[in-house]
Amino acid sequence: MDADVFAQVRDAVRRLVREVVVPREEEIDLTDRVPDELRAAAAEMGLFGYALPEEHGGLGVSMSEDVQLAFEFGYTTPAFRSLFGTNNGIAGQVIARFGSEEQQQAYLPGLAAGELIGSFALTEAEAGSDPAGLRTSARRDGDGWVVNGGKRYITNAPIADLFVVFARSDPAEKGGRGISSFVVPARTPGVTVGPHDRKMGQSGAWTAEVFFDDVRVPASALVGEEGRGYAKALTVLSRGRLHIAALCVGMAQRVLDESVAYAATAQQGGAPIGRFQLVQAMLAESHAELLAARSMVLDVAARYDSGEDTSVGPSSAKLFCSEMVARATDRAVQVHGGLGYLRTTPVERFYRDARLYRLYEGTSEVQKVIIGGALLRAAGMPRS
Repeated sequence: MDADVFAQVRDAVRRLVREVVVPREEEIDLTDRVPDELRAAAAEMGLFGYALPEEHGGLGVSMSEDVQLAFEFGYTTPAFRSLFGTNNGIAGQVIARFGSEEQQQAYLPGLAAGELIGSFALTEAEAGSDPAGLRTSARRDGDGWVVNGGKRYITNAPIADLFVVFARSDPAEKGGRGISSFVVPARTPGVTVGPHDRKMGQSGAWTAEVFFDDVRVPASALVGEEGRGYAKALTVLSRGRLHIAALCVGMAQRVLDESVAYAATAQQGGAPIGRFQLVQAMLAESHAELLAARSMVLDVAARYDSGEDTSVGPSSAKLFCSEMVARATDRAVQVHGGLGYLRTTPVERFYRDARLYRLYEGTSEVQKVIIGGALLRAAGMPRS
């Protein structure tokens, strides 16, 4: 995208987030729902398809542009970004990168326009950090497939129009081999979505269990090559991890802004608490880590775009930034003191919201395994 055009898009997103979404954060937290008018505003701005190909109605942003938008999305409640996150990310990217021309024409324009909500159905009760152990099955039946199994913690499942489902199509294979991916419309007979989960934080971002009971789909539902679905999942998850890292940067900026504003005005002993050096120290630590995280994300995004590093860098960014924002939100509560423990204070909400970033799209521990393993293999250590 032309730099001037992208700057206009980014500035428009910033205004939407700070002038329209931020004032409604408490409402979203209390009602556990994003208002319809905010979804409509996001669709009108093209946010449901900003990362999807231009030829299918998206904006086709690069990874470097994607993370800059994520800095803005991260400044407010994660529920807002979650509405369109799977369309642009892990669900939409599977179709955009690996789907047939027919699949792309059938689904991407609707996803880009916000007329369809896509959902990424990979995680299971016994296959979270190690999704290669998934048990959902897909068996051939005539010229189609029959899918059986269940998924857990599936983002946007209660409002999804279609699921990108990962299932073991070859039971003889182990680990990540023999897994295929399918596009399954939510209204397909046999698809059942459970009630949305009640979570610690990120209210308004709905997740739920999804069950597939003898769900019959045509051969055309298979995305890409049979048995190669897990590789597709890893590819889009890597992009998603970098996006999550950028969201963490946005949240860290927000809680730092809240903390600085509070410390500059809140009084103790007749003086602003910002006069106290230990308060200044907490602000300084958050600021330094924020600068490091922002620079890291931008550098990793540039390497991702060039093809130099599409795996280790995103995992490192996700690891560092998710741990960084946990520290930043904790300090923000500390700066606010007792007020920071009240539900009416933004930093309390962000403290709860931030906890999930260290878990989804690969826990911090999994990122360490990915990074360490890749470094050792590059040094010549064979795979086990």
